[in-house]
Amino acid sequence: MVLSKNARKVLKVLARRGAPEVLFALSRGSARFSDLETFLLLSPRTLAERLREFHLLGLVDRRAYPEVPPRVEYTLTPRGKRVLEFLQGLETVLEPIQEGRP
Repeated sequence: MVLSKNARKVLKVLARRGAPEVLFALSRGSARFSDLETFLLLSPRTLAERLREFHLLGLVDRRAYPEVPPRVEYTLTPRGKRVLEFLQGLETVLEPIQEGRP
């Protein structure tokens, strides 16, 4: 079996710094950039890159509200929730390996 181009794109982004952490943080619900920045302790540039990449891949919804000051919230899409479930399943599979069990 060969992975599709889209699957390879998603895996490539998931391997980048802070990517899984951003998805896990958004699993709690909608969040603003500043909330994610405080919670994740990522640089603003790194966080902005991950959110932009996830948005382009359809994993995160970006909603801008016409307010002053501007307000933007990020939320996992259904596809993003499925990817998060995949990551949680992967962690379950790999946990015994980390503990030295086959």
